[in-house]
Amino acid sequence: MLRHVAAAGAAALVVAGLLPTVVHAADDPSANPRCGNSQILVTVCAGDTKSAPGTSGSPNGSQHGASTSSSSNSSPDDCIYTKLVPQPPPENLAMQDGKRQGGKGAVYQVYCPSTGRFGVVWIPAGQKQPAAPQIDPEVLARRAVDSMKLVGPKVANPKAGGKYVVGMPMWMWVDQTQTTYGPNSATASAGGVTVTATAEVSSISWKMGDGTDAVVCNGPGTKYTPSLGKAQSPDCGHVYDKASTDEAGGKFHGTATATWTVNWQVTGGPADAGSFTEVRRSQFTVDVREVQVLN
Repeated sequence: MLRHVAAAGAAALVVAGLLPTVVHAADDPSANPRCGNSQILVTVCAGDTKSAPGTSGSPNGSQHGASTSSSSNSSPDDCIYTKLVPQPPPENLAMQDGKRQGGKGAVYQVYCPSTGRFGVVWIPAGQKQPAAPQIDPEVLARRAVDSMKLVGPKVANPKAGGKYVVGMPMWMWVDQTQTTYGPNSATASAGGVTVTATAEVSSISWKMGDGTDAVVCNGPGTKYTPSLGKAQSPDCGHVYDKASTDEAGGKFHGTATATWTVNWQVTGGPADAGSFTEVRRSQFTVDVREVQVLN
């Protein structure tokens, strides 16, 4: 499974009930549902490897601690459950799940430090711990992401065969495809649970190879046209202050690192949703030269 870092901002998104539009997928993978506007559908079957959790309550009763263990890994996966105050609006998926269960209980935020998971779950009144799911929906979400075959940014500029000048503004941008930028969606199903995950690049960090700090761009960058002259990029640019002649191969060697934000939700099974990030990298080279002045 790919390494990941939790997207902390996702918790606020879930708490506010501002979840993405639910795409209802059939429990039967042969139904071939489409995920949003994506033309990609991947159905992944996963086995149940989770056992029932243990629990330890907090002194104020507002948090529940639970640990689950995998049959293939004995290390604990500790999760913290915090009651949301105020509760999400009625249209929140977890609130709807609670209504189906009789409406006596509350929605809790789920945070699992070992996996970086953020999500929400309905816990009935009087229940000291959340029911252990037969299938962990985040496991399915990560399997869905694996099936998307996400790769590093498709660097359009700087071009591998291009020649650039010291002191002149450089515009960086990438081509946007489903596998290099997104959005990209896929589903995974197991044990009657279907999860839809949608991934999209939220930022790209450019290491330009000249020893300067990385340039972080919150979009694909703006394409340069000759009519713009010596203007600087409005959203993703860099200026080299030295030539690359002393570098290996006479070029700077850089890295473009894309952070993908993945939002997932259960579209078939108990209400649950969450978010995490994935990272992908691409290498590029830049030939930078001094301006030659003729007398």
